[in-house]
Amino acid sequence: MLDLNVALLGLVAGLTIFLGLPIARVGSASPRLRGILNSLAVGILLFLLIEISEHAFVPVEVAVGAAARGTGTAIDAAFMVIVFAVGLGVGLLGLVAFEGRYLHKVKGNGAPLEELPKDQRMLKLALMIAVGIGLHNFSEGLAIGASAARGEMTFAAVLAIGFALHNATEGFGIAAPLSGLRPSWKFLGTVGLIGGGPTFLGTLVGSLFSSEAVSVLFLALAAGALIYVIKELFHHGRGLATDPGHSMVIMGGVVAGFMLGFGTELVLGVVGG
Repeated sequence: MLDLNVALLGLVAGLTIFLGLPIARVGSASPRLRGILNSLAVGILLFLLIEISEHAFVPVEVAVGAAARGTGTAIDAAFMVIVFAVGLGVGLLGLVAFEGRYLHKVKGNGAPLEELPKDQRMLKLALMIAVGIGLHNFSEGLAIGASAARGEMTFAAVLAIGFALHNATEGFGIAAPLSGLRPSWKFLGTVGLIGGGPTFLGTLVGSLFSSEAVSVLFLALAAGALIYVIKELFHHGRGLATDPGHSMVIMGGVVAGFMLGFGTELVLGVVGG
């Protein structure tokens, strides 16, 4: 039976993603400012990719190690490896297919792909960032719900607080590349729901059903999606780096964004004991 307190934890953890989104409404941003914001987003997502990969690797390594020691089966180990590989492949190649279908226009005569205008491309890139983050946040919601299902409500609350802090930085990661475009509030609301809503959904699912394989699948999907969007953001950032000094500032932004993500993770670790 669904516990309303558990649902509230997932809701609060997911809603904080909206705190970082208004930065996208900053008007008349200079190329330097847009470059810094873009690089901060890259740093945040790079940290998120490393964190996701770590959490996805552990169950797979445990299954493979158990099979090697004879305390588990080779079938279980192979299954976990396949789940991770499928998730990573679908997460990355799915966005490549999405790009080919929706980010470019294909002429009927089979001519080379024609790119969309830059502002439309960045809007769609923000949408894909939100999808990647949403997949990750679903797995975070699973952790909150699973903890509550085990009767560990205090730990579930701690996780919700930590993920809420993290989601605020993720909202900034979605919005930063859009600075100067002034997207509509409706669009920001949409990407916020895509990125933060899965935290709530994952909490509901995790409170009723627990599966390590499902968690690994969504983590791998998120990792694949983030590899793609980080590549796209790097490409966008190169276009904003107009001189060597500017490039140094942008790389500093990547470091700052990474440390911002790392800092929220440290807070989560301290709060969680």
